[in-house]
Amino acid sequence: MKKIYSDAKSALDGLLVDGMTIAAGGFGLCGIPENLIAAIRDSGVKNLTVASNNAGVDDFGLGLLLETKQVKKMISSYVGENDLFMQQFLAGELEIEFNPQGTLAERLRAGGAGIPGFYTATGVGTQIAEGKEHKEFDGKTYILERGLRTDLAIVKAWKGDEQGNLTYRKTSMNFNPECAAAGKITIAEVEEIVPLGTLDKSAIHTPGIYVQRIIEGEHEKRIEQRTIREA
Repeated sequence: MKKIYSDAKSALDGLLVDGMTIAAGGFGLCGIPENLIAAIRDSGVKNLTVASNNAGVDDFGLGLLLETKQVKKMISSYVGENDLFMQQFLAGELEIEFNPQGTLAERLRAGGAGIPGFYTATGVGTQIAEGKEHKEFDGKTYILERGLRTDLAIVKAWKGDEQGNLTYRKTSMNFNPECAAAGKITIAEVEEIVPLGTLDKSAIHTPGIYVQRIIEGEHEKRIEQRTIREA
């Protein structure tokens, strides 16, 4: 099966439909699939539900999809870097399903593992727990969270091979492996596509069985909050 595509637009061909769910990997602006996000924006698909730790910033990452109002709902943990996100939410233009960070990661991991739900103590006694099943284990209260499976997953890796095996670097490990497993179809963009057998087997973080399409792309790697020492 052909997995390597020439660019983000061709990799997304035939997959995008209005109202679909998308899992997007990365943490802040680190390890985000920026080429695929831009191609989704250019496609004009709308009413999207996007599961991602955060929503990028106002003019980069998933913030691009907020600018064009293509996102109907975000399933997120941290959204503090995006003023447009806040404005759309307060104006009733954007739905938000807040998840504690660890809960979101586990929901994606569970979805990828075929686990429909799990119990966690995180969020008990808060608004997060409202409307969810409560159960006691060993005298402690837990709430039921559902595993998360999406129509499409878009992830960013450091290197990938011809079969879609992926290796991530450092902070980009956050949420990318979980998202890659949670998507019914997963597209990976990488900095370099290497020949099969080149990757260290012990350093393969996402096996190619989870990845249906892969592209090589240029990446800006923007920094959210650049802090430098005064001379």
